[in-house]
Amino acid sequence: MLQSGISLNGTMADPSVLVVAGTHGNEVNAPWLLEQWQQEPSLLQTSDLNVHAVIGNPEARQAGRRYIDRDLNRSFRADLLARQGEDMGPLEVDRARALLAAHGPEGRLPCSVALDLHSTTAAMGSCLVVYGRRPADLALAALVQGALGLPIYLHEADAAQTGFLVESWPCGLVIEVGPVPQGVFDARIVRQTRLALETCFTSLAAVVSGRFRFPHQLVVHRHLNSVDLPRDPDDQPSALLHDELHGSDWRPLDPGQPMFDAWPLGSSGGAKGPSLEGQIPVFINEAAYVEKRIALSLTQREVWSVEPGWGLALQNLLKD
Repeated sequence: MLQSGISLNGTMADPSVLVVAGTHGNEVNAPWLLEQWQQEPSLLQTSDLNVHAVIGNPEARQAGRRYIDRDLNRSFRADLLARQGEDMGPLEVDRARALLAAHGPEGRLPCSVALDLHSTTAAMGSCLVVYGRRPADLALAALVQGALGLPIYLHEADAAQTGFLVESWPCGLVIEVGPVPQGVFDARIVRQTRLALETCFTSLAAVVSGRFRFPHQLVVHRHLNSVDLPRDPDDQPSALLHDELHGSDWRPLDPGQPMFDAWPLGSSGGAKGPSLEGQIPVFINEAAYVEKRIALSLTQREVWSVEPGWGLALQNLLKD
């Protein structure tokens, strides 16, 4: 198993980049990639960055579960991390503290950038996830989008979903690849993860060397809200997602398009109509979000001009 702090290129060059796989224990493809990489360091090209690779939640991975006590990717909250000395606290909060102690900005082997590798059961393809609008995050996302054309999910303004891992590092990006069932190994998912990860490395190295060029614009899908299934008085689903929605991640909703199938199946029910026209669903029927009461999230496509300050922020961070 990968241990915290192993440098896979054998150098101590700056800047240092943290790569986390297995933040969720039942997402198996990225951890498998990192373990193959540990055995054969030439498998991935790090562009001479100092890369530290870790398994985010080894206990959950061994158990084949998303987490043991609570979602590790919602455990990097200041209020949770500040609670010290509690007997038998959540395993994932202790793990978050350990990751920060090892590789956080003030850690033993500090990293400037965190790349968190995930997979999804939704038909998302490969995409990037950015939390908020930190300039360095947007700079790295712009470079990777310019190279690969990946969609970017901008997750912000959601009080119910906070405490994400990458937010605890000065620059952080999530690589999300799907669809793949939980616990299933898939060579296609591994290849796509590898490509996106190597592109991140290449982009960061270009910023360090000064040989980089930003695209003129950044296309983001800004989070609007999340939608649960309709529920009856017993808190059971009273309707299911409509057939037309399945597999339509990143596709704008049509005027009057129904979101749910009521009973009997085939009769439209629930939210529909022009109020949702043009909104773009993502993470449709994501298996991991059932417990979070999220059947899908709705986004709005926006095109932003790339600001010079983004690149400067990332350059300054990587030179520190």
